[in-house]
Amino acid sequence: MTGDRPPPAMASDRSAPVAPDGRPVASLRPGRGAGEGTRPPRLTWVLLGVLVLAQIGYPLTGGGTRAALTVATVVLGYLLSVGHALLTRGPRTAAALVAVATGGGFAIEALGVTTGFPFGSYDYSGELGPKLAGVPLIIPLAWTWMAWPAWLAAVRLVRPGVRRIALAAVGLATWDLFLDPQMVAEGYWRWRDATPALPGLPGIPASNYLGWLLFGVLMMTLLRPLAGAPADRTGPADHPMYALYLWTYFSSVLAHAVFLGLPASALWGAAGMAVAAVPLAVTLTRGHRRQRPPAGRKDGSAARWVDATA
Repeated sequence: MTGDRPPPAMASDRSAPVAPDGRPVASLRPGRGAGEGTRPPRLTWVLLGVLVLAQIGYPLTGGGTRAALTVATVVLGYLLSVGHALLTRGPRTAAALVAVATGGGFAIEALGVTTGFPFGSYDYSGELGPKLAGVPLIIPLAWTWMAWPAWLAAVRLVRPGVRRIALAAVGLATWDLFLDPQMVAEGYWRWRDATPALPGLPGIPASNYLGWLLFGVLMMTLLRPLAGAPADRTGPADHPMYALYLWTYFSSVLAHAVFLGLPASALWGAAGMAVAAVPLAVTLTRGHRRQRPPAGRKDGSAARWVDATA
């Protein structure tokens, strides 16, 4: 009987995200702008799991096997970030990420190898695979791999504007406090003039980190207008990217301090990348606590929240 059916408003209210006071809450709808639910794409969790396993295996290998594993890890990270951008926000955002981070990353690396600007004078060895203009082809993929989670972490933490761009750039650039010491120790690239260097990090000029920051600001400034409005919001579908960023931070501290014999880079990276990683971890932990069922609810249900930011 039609009288047994709930009114349309009730059916709609039951599926809409609401805050504890009953008011609807806006959320990012992943997909091509149409909204296909808020769960993270399963493929992104699978790729993240494989990437984590590959990184766990890194300290357990050496020589050519370690170099091959490094390349495989970068490719996995690239597929994860670009795939997430495509699946949650559509072709425009994914294309913008590739253009700005992959294309821009190659251009700035080619400029750096040729002129020494903005990082300093350096050369790549032949251990990271084929090169173009002196740059191994996987290097621009590495820029892309971490640019996307760094951007989403900044979107999650601060409102649009200069502060968001600055935090995203710092969140990306400080990753190199782990990356460069590790890769130089493996002989994947070398610096012709490594002075002045940060205390405890010989062999890498301080100009390298300033170059990362400079390019990070440029990259993040271009990414938002090119990627479109969906790149300026976050939601539950972005949890794999948060997990990637936090895993990179905490696992790098552990690996450098314990397994790779690089205690100085463990300290520098822990301090630098904490600017974005620690607030992100705290914010996500608080959001998880808010999602727990309120006390006294017999059915154990809870008002549904989304972790979107303004």
